[in-house]
Amino acid sequence: MGTKVFPGRFTVESEDKFTVFIIGMRINKWWAIHKWLPVLLSMPPMIKELYVNKELGCLSMENFFSLRTTLMIQYWRSEDDLLSYARSAKHLKAWGDFNKRVGNNSSVGIYHETYNISGHNFESLYGNMPKFGLAKALNHIPITPFKSTARERLSK
Repeated sequence: MGTKVFPGRFTVESEDKFTVFIIGMRINKWWAIHKWLPVLLSMPPMIKELYVNKELGCLSMENFFSLRTTLMIQYWRSEDDLLSYARSAKHLKAWGDFNKRVGNNSSVGIYHETYNISGHNFESLYGNMPKFGLAKALNHIPITPFKSTARERLSK
């Protein structure tokens, strides 16, 4: 998250299609560190690759951690860009390593969800915040009197 706070209320405006990808892991057995630590450590190189190579299509991302679970929300230019990255060497190596080390062992879980968004099929509000989430990825704009409610922001 950036450090510059934008006072007031802001939203995101875009007519473009984009893809939201949620990915993470859950530690199911703390004592099985030899299973879950390699999974955890496989993410930073991929995150760095996406930050450095914007042409891959990842527009922005946010990370969250709790006691057992990691969660990352990524905003992609398109589903095709996301699926192309899934077939890249770095990701395929991490996926292969996961299947060899963990497979169906219940020590660690992984998950992802993919959402394709088009037109005005999304709504956002940021009050007194740095650019965050979708606002980092797309067109961050002040909320006008004509778009002051969620219903107005969702309408075409």
